[in-house]
Parts: sequence; structure tokens; C-alpha cells
Amino acid sequence: MTTPAGLDHRILLPANALSGPESAPARPPGRTRRDWAADVALFLLAIGLTALGVVDGLGQHPAPVPFAVDAALGGLSCLGVWLRRRWPVGFAAVAVAFSVYSMSAAGVALIALCTVAAHRRVAVVGPIVAGCVLVPFLTPLVRPDVPVPPWWQALLGFACIAAVLAWGMFVRARRQSLRERARRVESERELRLARVRQSERDRIAREMHDVLAHRLSLLSLHAGALELRPDAAPEEVARAAGVIRDSAHRALEDLREVIGMLRAGLDRSGEGPERPQPTLADLPDLVDQSQRAGMRVLLDCRVGEPAAAPAVIGRGVYRIVQEGLTNARKHGRDGQVSVAVGGAAGEGLTVEVRNPAGATAAAGIPGGGSGLIGLAERAGLAGGRLEYGPTAAGEFRLWAWLPWPR
Repeated sequence: MTTPAGLDHRILLPANALSGPESAPARPPGRTRRDWAADVALFLLAIGLTALGVVDGLGQHPAPVPFAVDAALGGLSCLGVWLRRRWPVGFAAVAVAFSVYSMSAAGVALIALCTVAAHRRVAVVGPIVAGCVLVPFLTPLVRPDVPVPPWWQALLGFACIAAVLAWGMFVRARRQSLRERARRVESERELRLARVRQSERDRIAREMHDVLAHRLSLLSLHAGALELRPDAAPEEVARAAGVIRDSAHRALEDLREVIGMLRAGLDRSGEGPERPQPTLADLPDLVDQSQRAGMRVLLDCRVGEPAAAPAVIGRGVYRIVQEGLTNARKHGRDGQVSVAVGGAAGEGLTVEVRNPAGATAAAGIPGGGSGLIGLAERAGLAGGRLEYGPTAAGEFRLWAWLPWPR
């Protein structure tokens, strides 16, 4: 199973480990190599145990007919090993029943008991264990020709039953532990994927808030100017209409893009389509857009090589300036907006946006007040800090520092 960020966890479980232990699991057609190896090994073990039982029966010189029946039941029990995966309980019941009459089937009965203990719950295993315990007491009733075994031999048989039962229960417990571990890993993987998807959607939402707020504030500013100046010169009206058209076109493109990303969703690795991100070198174009909208913006960039700034830091500075210009259009009075950016590798980047503070929103542009909160979160995630608020000189100041490692 694959997880984001290079997480790749695979747990190899035994056959049927993920299936319900209470009922016969639906197995894929055919046996795996591991299944074949286990079945062949158990079949050879069953033949060996049956052969020992036959030899022991010959040593006791029983009657020919019971001995032939004993050997035949032992051979049929060996063939039943190949059915133990499909019908473990039925195979165990038949093997235990055969072992009451056939001493050569006793070893196969132990194999059947181990199979049931490894695949079924205790309530199902209990009757099989009881049958195995009663075999030494039932055999003299149906086989008077077989001498009663001494007490130490019966005690040894009970010890073998206990050991086989313990081993089967250990295998079952291990299988359940692996199954629970696989489910837990799968659950954690799904939770991580959900968190990554939500984080990606939150990032898209933040980016689109910054972009659309900027575009729509430009559009609202020009629309308000046309409304307040119906007698403006045709060339001014045409210029304002061009800016409105351009801003609306870009806003629609951004909106279509984010809707497409959200509809398409994120793939299984948690990665979605990436949109081009602004950098520190794009600040002059951002300021130019505001200047063409009629704002008086003064940019003072004292960064020697803006393109050398890390992408995350450059994008953070761009978004801070963008939000500052948007707020200046929405809430500030007419006046010059100053943008100062400075810093270098090892010192960090400092950005400051100042504009005359206003009491009301300009041109009726609404604001939810979440933009500055989002900027503070962005700066904190980048390892920097952000401050904003009115100054004693009647200005609104937005200041931030972002680290720039060497």
C-alpha cells in the first residue's frame, strides 16, 4: 500500500489472513507456492505417522480383517490432508472418528486438530479437543483385540494433544495480530491521505483567497471610479474598462482552475495539479497592476538577486505585498502606498507595506478580515513573524520577516 511523501508500507500476510476467521474464507483459485510446500510437508508427515501406526499394529499381531480396516482408514486420513484448507472442521471430525478404530489415523488426527485450532475460534475447537481426549477410552469399546495402553502412554498422548493445540492457537493469534496490524496501517494510511488532501485543499483555498481578492479589488476600484466620474474622458473610460476586463478575465481563469482542481480531486499519492506560483521577481509586475489601476505605489526593493530567493520565501513576500495592496484599496484613504523589501541570504527578508489609514472601506469593497490572519499563519509556517496595525502617524503598517538561509 502506497502513502504520500515516500511512505510505502507492505505487510505480507499468510493466506486468508485478512479473511474472517469464523467462517471458511473465500480463497483464490489454486494454491500458492507456500501453500503447496505446507500441504506437501504435512502430507508426508501424515504418511510417516500412519506408517508408524501400521508398524505398531503389526507388532501387536491383531486379526487380519481389523488390521486391514485400520490401515485403510489411516490411508484415507492421509488423503484428507489435501482437504484441510477447505473443510478443516469436517476433516478434523472424520480424522478423530477414524482414530477411534484406527491406530494408524491417530497422527493425522493431531494434524487435523492443529488445523482447526489455527483457523477456528475456541468454541469450535473445543469439541474436537474433547473427541481427541476421549479416543483412548473409546478405542477398547470398538477394538477388543487392541490391548489397553499403559497410563504413561495415555499421558504422553494427552501431552501431544496439548502441544498441538497450543501450537495451533499460537498460529491463529499470530495471524490475527498480523491482520490487526494490516488494518491499523491501512487506517493510518487513509487518515494520512485525508489529512494531506485537506491540507492541499486548504493551501489552494489560501492561494485563491489571495489571488481573487487582489483581482476583484482592482475590478471594484475601477468600476467605482467609472461610477463616480460619468463625465470622464473616453480614453480614461476605455483604459478603466480594459483593466476591468483584464481583471475579470484573470479572476475567471483562476476560479476555473481551482474548481477544476477540486473537482478532479487529489490522486492516491496526495498530489494535485500544481499551478504556477509567483516569486519575489514578480513583485514589479504586481505593483504595476496596481499603478495601472490608479493607485500610487512606490516600490523599494533592496534585494540584490530576487530570483535567488527560495521559492517558498519569495512566494510568501509576494502574497504579503499582494494582501497589503488589496487592503490599501479596500480600507485606505487616497494616498501613496509604500512597499519596502530588503534582505539577503543569511539575514532573512523583511517586507513592509505602509498606506494612509482609512475609517471605511473604499468603493464599498467588502472584507472578511481573514486575509491578515492567513498571512500570519503563512509567516509562522515559514519560520518568520508578521505584525500589522495602525501607527502614530495615521498610517496602517504591515510588516513581516521571513528567514532566508544561506
